Amino acid sequence: MQQFMAQLQQLLAAPGSGPVNWDLARQVAASQLSSTGDPAVTPFERHAVEEALRLADLWLEPSSALPSGIQTSVAWNRNEWIYRTLDVWRKLCDPVAGRMVGAMGDLVPPEARAQLGPMQSMVATLGGALFGGQLGQALGSLAAEVLSAGDIGLPLGPAGTAALVPANIREYGAGLELPEDEVRLYVALREAAHQRLFGHVPWLRGHVLTAVETYAAGITVNREAIEEAMGRVDPTNPESVQALALEGIFTPEDTPSQKASLARLETALALVEGWVCHVVDSAAAERLPNVVRLGEAFRRRRAAGGPAEQTFAALVGLELRPRRLREAAALWAALTEYRGIAGRDAVWGHPDLLPSGEEFADPEGFARAQLDLNELDTFDFTQPGGPEGGDRISGDQTDEGPEHPGEKNPS
Repeated sequence: MQQFMAQLQQLLAAPGSGPVNWDLARQVAASQLSSTGDPAVTPFERHAVEEALRLADLWLEPSSALPSGIQTSVAWNRNEWIYRTLDVWRKLCDPVAGRMVGAMGDLVPPEARAQLGPMQSMVATLGGALFGGQLGQALGSLAAEVLSAGDIGLPLGPAGTAALVPANIREYGAGLELPEDEVRLYVALREAAHQRLFGHVPWLRGHVLTAVETYAAGITVNREAIEEAMGRVDPTNPESVQALALEGIFTPEDTPSQKASLARLETALALVEGWVCHVVDSAAAERLPNVVRLGEAFRRRRAAGGPAEQTFAALVGLELRPRRLREAAALWAALTEYRGIAGRDAVWGHPDLLPSGEEFADPEGFARAQLDLNELDTFDFTQPGGPEGGDRISGDQTDEGPEHPGEKNPS
């Protein structure tokens, strides 16, 4: 602890290059993992992960019109998950942290700023250290819970890299009292499905990350909470900095634009997660003995969020849970029934083709709506499982609906 405090004092003395002291964040996360444990990935686990991802991709072939998105299959320990996902966390957190650091600077009276001179930078340094320390704790907790690179619904890892965290999968499977290899394969299916989606829908990664950034841009800083937190800092005692809790200092603006950005974000997260759940459960339905239990356990897990996810939400004022997951899964199921697998996945062809939040309430109505095939003329409808497979259709459905799934509208 003394060594960590010495490092903290050193970091406070040296201004960082941005609003978050990411060096401190990494150190705090690593320190937290060293106390909770970070088992090394064994050669057996690495091989098991590679085989699980390879098999998962094969199982997904008939259930998805999108081809494999996996270029590299890897097994990460918890520290590797933090290191490999840090670039995306930086993009998501820097704007929020920048507003916090700015609010801290605003607490200095205008007449005193000129007298402070270079000392002004110390305020920014302290703000970056405060946020970096808190973020490091949140990431350290998340690293002990996440099961894969795409586990929380965001494309956190490098493009084309499918990654599982064996230590966390083992612990999660033990809690479910299910065989580890079956849980590993189910997680691999989810990760492989995420890779297909984000790897072959070119606009999706930017769409989701921009939705997060747009929402974060509307978050404001509670000046009273900042002032109260700063009042608890003892400059002679670095432990007082580490003990600070920044939860609750960010509040979303209750404006129409902020509500709209939150709705877009929740819709995007729900559509991604709903598609993954539907495709994975379809692929594993006849193959995994406990697929129903696994599917329900993962839906509850994503809908509720773990303790670390809740800590992160309190820290940056942003929840990453797909609130309308069941409605989204029902919508993708209806699209599969009425338009076929290729027709369902063609909806990812452009963001304007995706259902709005209001259309979640009537998945069958959305699925049966007339497709504008002119917008989809570049989509390959001959993919496995598509309309030419014989038992699935796209476009308009006859009034008889699902009772006659093999009949096409003569028009």
